[in-house]
Amino acid sequence: MVDHKKIEKAVRLLLEGIGEDVTREGLADTPDRIARMYEEIYKGMAEDPAEHLSRTFAVESNEIVLEKDITFYSTCEHHLMPFYGKAHIAYLPDGRVVGLSKLARTVEIYARRLQIQEQMTIQIAEAVMEHLRPQGVMVMLEAEHMCMTMRGVSKPGSRTITTAARGCFAEEMKLQQYFFEMIKR
Repeated sequence: MVDHKKIEKAVRLLLEGIGEDVTREGLADTPDRIARMYEEIYKGMAEDPAEHLSRTFAVESNEIVLEKDITFYSTCEHHLMPFYGKAHIAYLPDGRVVGLSKLARTVEIYARRLQIQEQMTIQIAEAVMEHLRPQGVMVMLEAEHMCMTMRGVSKPGSRTITTAARGCFAEEMKLQQYFFEMIKR
């Protein structure tokens, strides 16, 4: 999916554009390094969350399942700068659960794309609803955006929090309150 040669060419042009000598020792291999890095950090472009969320297991009780503090790293599509933080996902099963690592893999798929946090939150919630088919899901992302801390307003340490609720979590405020209590623990 990633065009290695195009990325190398673009990086050379960028370096020249900021006044660098692309032939100097420290930069000579940078275009190749960046292309290989992009293959890794944008691998979510070619992945489908259904691969992870479709394998489920039967359960007798339908109690809330919460996976919290899932670390993620993503790239803001507006400035091509990183944002990173924690994801928290809770769902109320409807007779089926998914392996806990599958929730973290779902976060990873969406984080490894050019992205905005608001959309990523919604994508995770909708993927869980579509493929796991629970009674409801609640997703919260907390992230620091380098486009806010390194440039522009320059406010290190500020965090952006986004949420998405679907199904019973959207309908019942008590479930949302319980979700927020659980992630504080």
